[in-house]
Amino acid sequence: MGKLENKVAIITGGAQGIGAATVKRFVEEGANVAIWDLNEEKGNEVVDTYKASGHKVAFYKVNTTNLEAVEAAAKKVFEDFGSIDILVNNAGITRDATLKKITAEQWQQVIDVNLTGVFNCTKAVHPYMIENNWGRILNASSVVGIQGNFGQTNYVATKSGVIGMTKVWSRELGKHNITVNAVAPGFINTEMMATIPDKVLDMFKGKSPLGRLGEPSEIAAAYAFLASDDAAFITGTTLSVDGGVRI
Repeated sequence: MGKLENKVAIITGGAQGIGAATVKRFVEEGANVAIWDLNEEKGNEVVDTYKASGHKVAFYKVNTTNLEAVEAAAKKVFEDFGSIDILVNNAGITRDATLKKITAEQWQQVIDVNLTGVFNCTKAVHPYMIENNWGRILNASSVVGIQGNFGQTNYVATKSGVIGMTKVWSRELGKHNITVNAVAPGFINTEMMATIPDKVLDMFKGKSPLGRLGEPSEIAAAYAFLASDDAAFITGTTLSVDGGVRI
């Protein structure tokens, strides 16, 4: 029996990258999964992968920046699955630029998805967890949300903000047996890295004592642990999964 047997999880940004790896790990651990993403094609490809698994995996096209849309999607997931036990706020974007060059539009786009989107999803989903007196809320932060990074004012602001929201929600929701934690990945080998020059990738690898990039499956493993009963007494924390780059 898996650590998440028969739990219902919503994973935002679950169509690719770390999100898709998290879907895979959660299904392996026995969970039923609702994928929230805007990429319908890739989302349905992920769903097709698990049709014969014996576990329910469904795709919902959801714009997490729109609270009304998110509330409607949460209601639909509850109707389709019967409960909502776990929320993984994984969806995120980058629009990198230095302070001198960043536009108001670039700032707002990242704030809307990475910060407001996390708020919207948690706002819509947490009442179902309160009703069930059990829940796991997992938020995607980043190593740069802890230590900052050149050219990422908007991204760092959101990932630092997520850590703050995690602490607040853990205080507010603990009495309902709901834990709230964040995961802060380091440099991870996702599709995004395919566009980065080898010289830069080597620099990223050199920052870690392990001398390599992390794999999406390793972030998914952290999410699975924090969603399980093994982590029942962990809340309000940020788990760094970064290969030691902050040492």
